[in-house]
Amino acid sequence: MEKVLGIGGLFFRADNPTELASWYAQHLGIDVVPKDYDTPCWQQAGGSTVFAPFDANTDYFGRKEQQWMINFRVRDLDAMAAQLRAAGIAVDVDETVQPNGRFARLNDPAGNPIELWEPADEKDRREP
Repeated sequence: MEKVLGIGGLFFRADNPTELASWYAQHLGIDVVPKDYDTPCWQQAGGSTVFAPFDANTDYFGRKEQQWMINFRVRDLDAMAAQLRAAGIAVDVDETVQPNGRFARLNDPAGNPIELWEPADEKDRREP
């Protein structure tokens, strides 16, 4: 069977897409989509990607009307949380270490939930 290779994009509505794209670039390092085909788009690092439909009644995403949540893999959750907090962004780091790693939650300026995930094996791959 032919399989997809990974996530090719995440597309969602925003009241001010330019401003929101700039926020993601400034605070999470996700390059703004290029305006031409010669400039490369943001490249994600290889690693696990969870694709998981949730029950319609879940409260995991926060607001009941929220239909999606993005989870970004990070190399160093503590460093990322400190960087975001220094920019005045509220981040809730879950102090419980799960078997698959550590997690934190925040929202973008449009109120969309974001989960940060430091996989359990990521600390072993950090540069000294």
